[in-house]
Amino acid sequence: MIRIGIDLGGTKTEAVALAPGGEVVARERVPTRREDYRAIVADIAALVVRVEAAAGGRAAGIGIGIPGSFSPATGLVRNANTTVLIGQPFDRDIGAALGRPVRIENDANCFALAEARAGAGQGFGVVLGLILGTGAGAGIVMRGEVHVGPNRIAGEWGHTPLPQPRDDERPGPSCYCGRHGCLETWISGTGLEHDYQRATGERLAAPEIGARAAAGDAGAQASLGRHLDRMGRALAMVVNILDPDCIVLGGGLSHLDHLYRDLRGATRPHVFSDCFETPILRNRLGDSAGVIGAAWLWPEA
Repeated sequence: MIRIGIDLGGTKTEAVALAPGGEVVARERVPTRREDYRAIVADIAALVVRVEAAAGGRAAGIGIGIPGSFSPATGLVRNANTTVLIGQPFDRDIGAALGRPVRIENDANCFALAEARAGAGQGFGVVLGLILGTGAGAGIVMRGEVHVGPNRIAGEWGHTPLPQPRDDERPGPSCYCGRHGCLETWISGTGLEHDYQRATGERLAAPEIGARAAAGDAGAQASLGRHLDRMGRALAMVVNILDPDCIVLGGGLSHLDHLYRDLRGATRPHVFSDCFETPILRNRLGDSAGVIGAAWLWPEA
């Protein structure tokens, strides 16, 4: 019996088949037709057929990671940055197209699950997985299982306010959720890019800001310093509530080496404890973490 995982991203949709031992035996990616809901459903159904054929097996159920979550009140998708999913009965539509059950989770939850089972968080009891990319998301895995909560919003730290804002951080940038000053607008890769642009007047992608900082550019170093300070305040808030056994970083900003050297020190002053030694780890599974975690939504397969 194989496991099938799907990662529905904003630009690409990826499918993998895992052997019983967890090895990837088939993989395929296609562009996400993010403006066409019916096309997304059809593309995923076709992906599953092709990946199963390549793997030479059939999955009892399909796991899917999406950039959003399901409302317990309506059963419909909410909070998705692939906006055509919002308000749709995506699980029912996909299940009908495939003719078998599906399990769907937020993509950050899938990332955290993969890293907890087979990546940097393996062997830790409570794993906090943080995705710092276009947005800022998080997933929580407790003893090998995703924690979602009764409202299915566990880990939505990106839409909490920046703690202890300075005067020049109020009210904060506007967020697509309708609020101002959400963490996502400050600590995501997009937030870093906007901070650099506000300070210098130049728009650069986050990796280029990191490269310039490493080369000694003062403006880039200052922007990374502000980002690190905000990350420390933001992370301490979660640590004070959850106190995880480890923290695993994912997304584009996870490639910034200074986070593993300096983030714990930036967080420590804001933690309500006389020590903060929680390991902050680089992910091991890279871009594949989300799709592998989606496949592991069926641990009993």
